[in-house]
Amino acid sequence: MRVHAPALARIRAAAHRIDAATPSGRDRSVDALRAFAILGVVLGHWLVTALVAGAHTGSHATLHTASPLHFMPWLTPVSWVFQTLAVFFLVGGHVATRSYASAQARGTTYRRWLRARLSRLFKPAAAVLALWTTAAVALLLTGADPNTVRTLVKLALSPMWFLLVFAALTAATPLLTRLNPLWPLAVVLHVDLLRFGLGAPGWLGWLNLPAGWLVPFTLGAAWTRGELDRRRAGWLLLTGGAAATAALVAWAGYPASMVGVPGEAVSNLDPPTLAVVTFGLAQCGLALLLRDRLAHAMRRPWAWAAVALVNLSAMTIFLWHQTALMATTATGLLAGRLPGLHTLPDGLGWVAARLAWLPVFALALAVCWAAFRGFEHGPRRPANRPSRVVRVHRGERRAAQRRPHGV
Repeated sequence: MRVHAPALARIRAAAHRIDAATPSGRDRSVDALRAFAILGVVLGHWLVTALVAGAHTGSHATLHTASPLHFMPWLTPVSWVFQTLAVFFLVGGHVATRSYASAQARGTTYRRWLRARLSRLFKPAAAVLALWTTAAVALLLTGADPNTVRTLVKLALSPMWFLLVFAALTAATPLLTRLNPLWPLAVVLHVDLLRFGLGAPGWLGWLNLPAGWLVPFTLGAAWTRGELDRRRAGWLLLTGGAAATAALVAWAGYPASMVGVPGEAVSNLDPPTLAVVTFGLAQCGLALLLRDRLAHAMRRPWAWAAVALVNLSAMTIFLWHQTALMATTATGLLAGRLPGLHTLPDGLGWVAARLAWLPVFALALAVCWAAFRGFEHGPRRPANRPSRVVRVHRGERRAAQRRPHGV
């Protein structure tokens, strides 16, 4: 304890500094919801994505993806807990509409506002694209199996679809500030009726990619307008969304898993289906109901400091978490086929081993964060210049005029 006491004291002091530097008017529950949504996606991918080692091609082992949800369907509730993208789009819509209104009040042009918001999305993405383009070329030149390279690149770049959709919705914010969420929900409903009920071509489902995530995004805009402030709205979304999802799974043949499962004919997520959208409504309702408790929890300096740090690097964490998993998997191959890392996810032994690997994935992600966080934040700030999440409080009036931060 004596050895660690100074370090703990420094961490505690840093947490209190972050807490004290945060404007009193900031809604910390919004940041908490964003942090939980990002971490939910990360943990979900780490738990349900397995890279199974096969035969060797030259000096390289082949790898293919597998999912424990395919071999152990009873793990399906894991996808209900960790598929949290709807909450991220809810918060994104809320923050974007508030930010745009604030920019208008300050006289900031739309182009300048949009450039500032999108730069934090695409600068980190450029680093991921550059690294994986180089890695893919190097692997192919050294004789790696093309299918393995394709698998790795697909996993590494899979978060990019999110960025494109989120960027498009952010760019359309001025048009979406008054849009009722029932309109995009109706689009999703009719697309699913056409492709599942009337035999329309499968490509029609990709219309649900923007429409499906537009539902929680416009819910965020409704939150900004004050239409979701009453707890009744949260309960209506939670109960109505949960009941609709249960009915769709039980009687309409939708998969119970809220993520794609290799080998299944239909994925709820790729592209989004009506079931994943109604499930997202339930998640948004729960998020709204938890706001007061989260705001209370965020009064603790330790909790707020952790949430603030996650928000500062949300895009870096999101974009590099799959790379962290793959880097750990590739390094582990030097020691042979390791349980929970390279083996088939077909039993409780794999689950226990995978849980033990989570801290290693987190360590690898921390290395990626240290190496690439500069792409999200830009040049290192002077010591006397605070971040955009935590700003020095210089008076209530000035703090209230600052633009709320969002990813």
